[in-house]
Amino acid sequence: MTALPPRDVLNQVFQAALAVCLPDKIIGPALDRLDLGATTGRLVITGAGKASAAMGAAVERWAKDAGLFDRLEGLIVTRYGHAVPCERLEIVEASHPVPDQAGMNAATRIKALAAELGPDDVLVCLISGGGSALLALPAPGLTLGHKQAVTSDLLKSGATIGEMNAVRKHLSAIKGGQLAAASHPARLVSLLISDVPGDDPETIASGPTVPDPSSFAQAQQILSDYGIEPPAPVTAWLTQATPETPKPGDAIFDRAETVMIATPQMALEAAAAAAKDHGLTPLILSDAIEGEAREVAKVHAAIARQMQKQAQPVGTPGLILSGGETTVTVRGNGRGGRNAEFCLALALDLAGAPGITAIACDTDGIDGSEDNAGAFVLPDTLTRAKAAGLDPAAVLRGNDSYGLFNTIGDLVMTGPTLTNVNDFRAILVEPNP
Repeated sequence: MTALPPRDVLNQVFQAALAVCLPDKIIGPALDRLDLGATTGRLVITGAGKASAAMGAAVERWAKDAGLFDRLEGLIVTRYGHAVPCERLEIVEASHPVPDQAGMNAATRIKALAAELGPDDVLVCLISGGGSALLALPAPGLTLGHKQAVTSDLLKSGATIGEMNAVRKHLSAIKGGQLAAASHPARLVSLLISDVPGDDPETIASGPTVPDPSSFAQAQQILSDYGIEPPAPVTAWLTQATPETPKPGDAIFDRAETVMIATPQMALEAAAAAAKDHGLTPLILSDAIEGEAREVAKVHAAIARQMQKQAQPVGTPGLILSGGETTVTVRGNGRGGRNAEFCLALALDLAGAPGITAIACDTDGIDGSEDNAGAFVLPDTLTRAKAAGLDPAAVLRGNDSYGLFNTIGDLVMTGPTLTNVNDFRAILVEPNP
């Protein structure tokens, strides 16, 4: 194994995972295969998500080499702080994870732009995680306030991303294939960076350009399952259940193409290659792990102990890798995203086991709504927290993982990474000293 400190190894592995999914590396090759120059009409670029502005800048660089730069036009909406300067494309910043007026205004303009297009035009949509909140265009009879209320309740409920987006699609006038409906009969090309377990296009940013297999009835059931009582107009809209979102087989998708250009698996494979360079044996558990962050931590801790004690399923020194999207059911009033919560729960489950260190981060650089990407777990995490006067178990119960890791200096601070392939977890397991 490399002589670098474990914390440095984990950080380098994380950076390797990010690097392979950056728009500059993946946009050009995808566009080269699409023959966009053959169109005689308008070439319009839209997008939504935390990585969408960086994707737009990459499209501009590609277009200069392809001789198409002067034809580009369009509008992209991204999260506050995630903008990247573009020359021909307008970049708008809006709120995430709870939508705001800026996102609503941008979504209105994007749908109107799509509706202008004819059969000789091409609409290229740059979609990444976060687009659900950023494309905030309420369904008829609903307001931005209604969407904000439901979104806030869903975020606290422990609902999975698929469940959240099934609801949000049915409260929207642009998500769930409705942007595709607006652009028909233009050619529609969607380039997606996946931030969801299973890489389902209909779940990424609530699938504005792809068919929606979910229904009004499912949206109602999800709210009921989590005990969410939405505002009366939301209940009325979901109950009337029409018009439904565009479904698979609808003719509006006849000229639509969807290309997945980056996935969590790509990031994990790059991390595994970096692990080997450091003399570690990598073990990729899955790119699609879901569940409560603290419960997922228990399983990861058990696997790390088994690896260290029994050299199973691989020997030490090894690196356990996983992706996906955990959830947090908020019961306390503290601060912290799902990755910091995972880390605190993992530290408690490992109970200071020597030779085991970990990192867990959101690959967009923002853990939930905080300014950190995630956190580190070291063998002395609990010891240092207690020395600072903290009770780690009580902190976890209060959902204040950010506060604990901030106090002991173990937050991972990257700023916006300009990509987004979901959560990244790596646990370095050395032989028990």
